[in-house]
Amino acid sequence: MNFEYYCNTKMLMGAGKSKEINLILADIVAPNKMIMIVTDPGVKQAGLITPIEEQLLEAGYSVILFDQVSQNPRDNECVLGAELFRKENVDCLVAIGGGSPMDTAKAISLLGPNGGTPEDYVKGKKAYKAVAPLICIPTTAGTGSEVTRSSVITLSTSHKKITLKHELLRPIIAILDPELTLTVPKAITAATGVDALVHAIEGYTCKVTNPISKAMGASAMATIVEYLPKVYENGANLEARYKMQEGSLLAGLCFGSADVAAVHCLAEALGSLYDTPHGIANAVFLPYVIQYNATENQPLHAELARTMHFANKHDVDEVAIQKLIDGVYAFTQSLDIPTLKELSYVKEDDFEKMAELAEQNGSTPSNVRSIKKDDYLKILQSAF
Repeated sequence: MNFEYYCNTKMLMGAGKSKEINLILADIVAPNKMIMIVTDPGVKQAGLITPIEEQLLEAGYSVILFDQVSQNPRDNECVLGAELFRKENVDCLVAIGGGSPMDTAKAISLLGPNGGTPEDYVKGKKAYKAVAPLICIPTTAGTGSEVTRSSVITLSTSHKKITLKHELLRPIIAILDPELTLTVPKAITAATGVDALVHAIEGYTCKVTNPISKAMGASAMATIVEYLPKVYENGANLEARYKMQEGSLLAGLCFGSADVAAVHCLAEALGSLYDTPHGIANAVFLPYVIQYNATENQPLHAELARTMHFANKHDVDEVAIQKLIDGVYAFTQSLDIPTLKELSYVKEDDFEKMAELAEQNGSTPSNVRSIKKDDYLKILQSAF
């Protein structure tokens, strides 16, 4: 196998690490420079922005806040942020929140200096260059966006999801502070945690994986399956919160230099039509895509079962795979994540459109088993 693995993001992890933002930032931009904080209304309301903003102001930085970010970020929000970036002559961005603020901040770091819309870069009308420096401070354990080269954006007119993807989009620094995740509600803890699990599974199994991604993914899977139930039951468990951020980080490093696959393709189709939170969208399809994929490579999926301790080393592959499918379904159910049927707004009449969107997704070719629109349609019907 010929492969490349590269990540230029400096990762700093530890309880209370976000309180060192001034010292960390001083190595990148001098005080008296303009910092744009990118976040969403929920993170702001949770009180997580004010302490960091105050530290920056005390250190002599100027600060502008951009919090017009949806749970599935829109292209027009990115353009709006880029306009503010240019108006305020921003020198550096600090994204605080889950995947949506971090993905939005990546887009702003590109559009701010270079102009255009996210779609311009996906279609090759504009070249990736001269991005502004970005620091990411995740407040959930899920997306891994703090170490990836991707930014998933929804087109406001067509509701189609597009992915900006380039090494320049990787944040220069990721600050992981599990204390910032202590206030995350149970439902979001569950959904984002399963999102991280899917990143690890798909990064491990996809056609463009590599040995380094697989090593990261294996560790992430084992960690998340062990610690997500613990943190779901007791959100104040700082050790479990730390381990979940660790698992999310490893999962991000896993798929960040490989790819995601069919679960994400379906999840992004669901999210584009209904604005379903990304973690929930991933969770509803995971066992059904595993069942579809497992017929292509039984030994690989038996590995997954054993890595996540749904099966043991004595189980033959066929038994291990069935335990994997049953185990993943039971795992998501134990976290009270709804099924596709329980998402009352989902209409069967939209399945055709969702299958089309999934097939058009850029990650469809990476799925371990070849998959077409009709296959996606069958998976949707099974999940429903």
